[in-house]
Amino acid sequence: MATRRLALTVALGLVLIPSALSTGAGAQSPQLQVVASFSILADLVKQLGGDRVEVTSLVGPNGDAHVYEPTPSDANRLMQAKVIFVNGFGLEGWITRLIKASGSKALVVVASNGVKPIDADEDEHGREKAIGRAHRFDPHAWQNVANAKLYVVTIRDALIQADPEGKATYQANTAQYRAKLDELEQDVMAAVARIPASKRKIITTHDAFGYFAKAYGMQFIPLQGISTEAHAAAKDVAKIIRQIRAQRVSAVFLENVTDPRLMEQIAKESGAKIGPKVYSDALSNPIGPAATYIDMIRHNIRAFSEALTS
Repeated sequence: MATRRLALTVALGLVLIPSALSTGAGAQSPQLQVVASFSILADLVKQLGGDRVEVTSLVGPNGDAHVYEPTPSDANRLMQAKVIFVNGFGLEGWITRLIKASGSKALVVVASNGVKPIDADEDEHGREKAIGRAHRFDPHAWQNVANAKLYVVTIRDALIQADPEGKATYQANTAQYRAKLDELEQDVMAAVARIPASKRKIITTHDAFGYFAKAYGMQFIPLQGISTEAHAAAKDVAKIIRQIRAQRVSAVFLENVTDPRLMEQIAKESGAKIGPKVYSDALSNPIGPAATYIDMIRHNIRAFSEALTS
């Protein structure tokens, strides 16, 4: 009987030991849990993190980070995160309170660190108190591809800090992605160069393209202020129509985060052409024309070029 028990124990051991070894060999390290404040930033993190990270975006595709209202589930996501990426420059006026309320111990990273900001007027919401900045700046820094290159360096360094074992992966992914951004930047400059200088004037629904304008030599005339919360009054509409006619602006563009009705009214009354929808503060859904940051920039410059050269 003892001999049979010993034989059974040995047999089970021979079965279990390889099974345990097999499980250990096939096991993968859990993904780094990361939260990004909005969809454009989430995409940049995904491009660098690859399979090593699981990224959640608080403000999803076609969402407006300016006016977003956090939910209880957002606080839970922050609690589980190891890294939280925010844009800074006052884009997410709600994020500091949300992080504090969640009790999260995650590393909080301001992706726009290193970017030279464009000054903007302070609004009544006091966003000069937002993360990382003492003054009010235009938050839409990603509209200049050169700034996106700075974002990815900050993102890469934060991912390495949170996950040192992934350093080689993050460095390799960053190098590959920066090469794509270099190509994108050259394509944007070439596309703008093909637009006659006299036609490089565009009306948009809010002032989200200041960095694009400064970097690439175009003029964007916003219908609204820096925030999508600032709606144009009737006198502002009349003023912008006069401005379109006086400056001979040839096209107006609707953005995916704003109500199109006002812009359609202005286009009708001014005679300007309505260009395709463009993307400023958020990506499109995954099957849309701006599913990634690079897709977004390419779609926008194509829309601008087609409307201004036809």
